Amino acid sequence: MISRLHNTALAAFLCLLPILAGAQEQSRVDALLDRLAEPDLRNWQVVEDEIVMLWSRSGSASADYLLERGRAALADGDLSAAYNHFTALTDHAPEFAEGWNARATLFFEMQHFGPSIADIGRVLAIEPRHFGALTGLGFMLEDMGEMDHALAAFQAAQAIHPHREEINEAVARVTRALNGAAL
Repeated sequence: MISRLHNTALAAFLCLLPILAGAQEQSRVDALLDRLAEPDLRNWQVVEDEIVMLWSRSGSASADYLLERGRAALADGDLSAAYNHFTALTDHAPEFAEGWNARATLFFEMQHFGPSIADIGRVLAIEPRHFGALTGLGFMLEDMGEMDHALAAFQAAQAIHPHREEINEAVARVTRALNGAAL
């Protein structure tokens, strides 16, 4: 009886390990995002790299493999393979924000803004502080002439990540365009 109880307790504990690890990683991401928002942060690239690395871990070896294969296919210009990997990933792990972000990036590269924006919606529902998704959204909205919405997306990204020059330049560029349009 004690052995069975011991085995049950051990099994329950082992089942909780992935949940505890995920909570610990989320806590680490939260702390890193807080640091990234600090205006005087000197080593922001290191902090950004760690955030991206943590966001790229799904907790599933097969999901991580699909992300890796999709990214490699995208880098090689094999858009069909990238689409197949990323779609399998979003089907397999629908709560993994980086899977949706990777597919949104693919759609962005293909100039398919509607599907990209839809996938960014999924990313932001899971991880509202995803500065990369917000930046990509801003670029698409700017390209579509939706300058007010583009500015809002860029400013949201900038509030999370005030160090990336492309975000700061986009805020300045869209602000100038809006101010020029108002004249």
